[in-house]
This record gives sequence, structure tokens and C-alpha cells, in this order.
Amino acid sequence: MFGYRKPSRPATPQPATARQAASLQSAQGPTMGTEWAADFVTRDDVKAKIVALLQQAVDLVDGQMSTWKPASDLSRVNAAPVGDWVPVPAELAFVVRQAIALGRATSGAFDITVGSQVDAWGFGPPGMTDPPLSSLPSAGSGALELSPDETALRKTAPLSLDLSGIAKGYGVDLMAKVLEAAGIVDYLVILDGELRLRGRKPGAEGRWSIALDAPVGGAREAWDALEPQDGALATSGDYRHFRLKDGKALAHTIDPATGRPLDNGIASVTVFDPQCWRADALATALMVLGPQKGIALAQARNIPALFLLRDDDGISERVTGPFDELCRGG
Repeated sequence: MFGYRKPSRPATPQPATARQAASLQSAQGPTMGTEWAADFVTRDDVKAKIVALLQQAVDLVDGQMSTWKPASDLSRVNAAPVGDWVPVPAELAFVVRQAIALGRATSGAFDITVGSQVDAWGFGPPGMTDPPLSSLPSAGSGALELSPDETALRKTAPLSLDLSGIAKGYGVDLMAKVLEAAGIVDYLVILDGELRLRGRKPGAEGRWSIALDAPVGGAREAWDALEPQDGALATSGDYRHFRLKDGKALAHTIDPATGRPLDNGIASVTVFDPQCWRADALATALMVLGPQKGIALAQARNIPALFLLRDDDGISERVTGPFDELCRGG
């Protein structure tokens, strides 16, 4: 839920040799039903190689963690009988391990075992046109086991995994890793509502500037302009991915406790963190927890977050942790 916005701060002057050797490059490509985009500073002659590596990074995540691809590693886990160990690659094992840990840390608010509920409400590959009026709670991450050597997964109860609340953030981190491995220190990479940045945008613009979308369905309006420090931002909201049922918008985020789409007064949550996979998952968890519990958890753990709350009077915001200091220069 971010866009580009021209910042007002001047850039730090760069040596003439640096300006001649490298310039701002832009690239984009398809992945996970949407697009990735990147701005980065490097030489023209290496751009094509880096773009190919960026595409490989997101393709790896899509190939391992997509529920829309029957041959993905995640789909193999979902299709396997309960009790069977399924070999998984290291990247998928890492994401699942982190997801389980975050689920415990958020009292189950972040839950990757909601795949069946996501499908039942028409947000998964089946694409149902008439979602149910009720659903069962999720099985919970306690029904999922990762082998001690982290090479295999198994389900101990019927469940279906959905990594949409963490996989895109992980893909952003892999893109950042590609750029940093190439020695690039000034970049912005973005995938849907997740992004990661480092350094500065060259020229007169200066710091990378991000337009945070207002929580308005079917429109693109800016709520605020952010100029984050080095790190990652992720937003979870109820206004981009939704479907209508009897004239009511159903959010794509499922409450694991009820198995139903969220409807708790939070329009969106934006989280800053050094790692995008964690910002992604925390934004989802805080959204699920709702205004009182979500804000209380963010305050207790000093999580840099921006909550946009919806009520009869419109939209209001609450900030927790050092969000203003890290993202608004305050």
C-alpha cells in the first residue's frame, strides 16, 4: 500500500567519480499475482544481470510458497496426508519456523494454518463466488511440526497452510540481499504492500520518499508521506484485497479464532522493522488483534507501528514505538 513520492530534502553531494560510475536504475517484473519493482544505483552495464537475479529471487519464493501453484513446495505440504513428513527447501523451512515463533509471540494472532478458511471465503485458488456465512477456527500452529534439522514438515491435524502474511515480505528481503551482494548500497525494493530501502536516492531528491495510501477502497489517495530510515515497511489493510457479499466488503485477512474475515475497526497497520518478513507478519498480527489488543501489544513491545482506525467519524491514527522517529524524521 505504498507509492513513490518526491521528497523535499536535498541529497548529500556525491563525488563526481561516483556520479559518473553509477546512476539510478529502475526495474519491475511479475510475481505472486502482482508485480515487484526496484530502484537502485549501479552502472548501466550490470543492470541486466541484477534484474535477472531480482526476478530469480521472487520466483524462488513464488515457486516454494505459492498456494496458487499446485507444484509449489507449500502445495505439496498442503496435499500431503496428516502425519506424513514432507521434504521442504531451506527457504520455506525458515519462513515456517519464523511464522510459528511469531504465532506464539502474538497469542495465535499470526497464524499460517488458515489456508482452508482463506479458500472458504473466496480468497484462495478455488475462487468461490458464494462464500459461506461462517467458518471453523484454524487448527493453529501447534498442529504443524518442523523436523529438528529443518528439512521436513508434517501436519498432525487436517489443515492448509497460507503464507500470504509473510512470504511477500520474505521476497522483499531476498531482493535486498541480491542488491547488497552486488555492492549496491542505495536502493528501494517493493512488492505489493511491502518494501525495503537503504541509503539515498541520487540527485536532488535525497532520501527515498514513500506515499502511504489512505484506506480507501477502489481509489489511490495518499494518507501521508514517509521518509523511512534504512529498513523495511509493511502494511496490512482491509481496503485493497476484499470482496463484496450482500453489499458488505469482506476483508481478505482471516481471524484465526473465528475463521471469518476481520471486521474490528482497524483499517490498516503499517510496521517498520529491519527485516521485511517480520514487518509483514507483525502488521498482519496487529491487524488481527484489533484496536485495543493490537495497540497494547505494540506499545508493550515498542513496535514502530502506525494504526489507521475506522469509525463513524472517519479515519484516525495511533502511533506506537519510535515510528515517527524512524519514518517521519520526528
